Parts: sequence; structure tokens; C-alpha cells
Amino acid sequence: MNKRNHYSAEFKTKVVLEVLGEEATVNEIAAKHGLNPVMLSRWKTEFLERASDVFKRGQSETDKELAAEKERVARLEQKIGQLTYEVDWLKKKI
Repeated sequence: MNKRNHYSAEFKTKVVLEVLGEEATVNEIAAKHGLNPVMLSRWKTEFLERASDVFKRGQSETDKELAAEKERVARLEQKIGQLTYEVDWLKKKI
């Protein structure tokens, strides 16, 4: 059973930019890095589909979700602090 390789985003970007530079064929670049040419084609397609996101203004969907999650965590931490204070106060009264 083969173990799947996981490549970093930096490596994928480097290889895709090499493919886009057209200094060598996809097959030559794939052989150079020990990759399958089909995988390189998929990476290139995904890279080109998401390239327009780099220049978008405003918050992306993930940024909005992250901000909402941070706000939720802050509210929960505040509630924990309040409840801890109340428990301590009740312990002293008893």
C-alpha cells in the first residue's frame, strides 16, 4: 500500500510557476520533481482558478468566519470569567 505524499503550498506554487514559465514541458518538470504530470495539470488549473482572489478587496469568506469565531471565543471567555467569579463569591458565602 502506497503512502500518499503531501506537498506544501510553497512547493506547489514553485512548481506551478515553473510550469507557467514554459521553459520546459510539463512532463519534463514533472520528471524533474518526481511528480505525475496529471497532478501538475490539476495544480495549475486550481492555481489559475484562484488567482483572481489575490486581488479582491475586502474581507474574504474565511476572514469573516475567523472574525466571527474570535468574537464567539471572546464572549465565551468573558462568560467563563463571570461564572468563575460568581462561584468564588458563593464559596465564600457558604
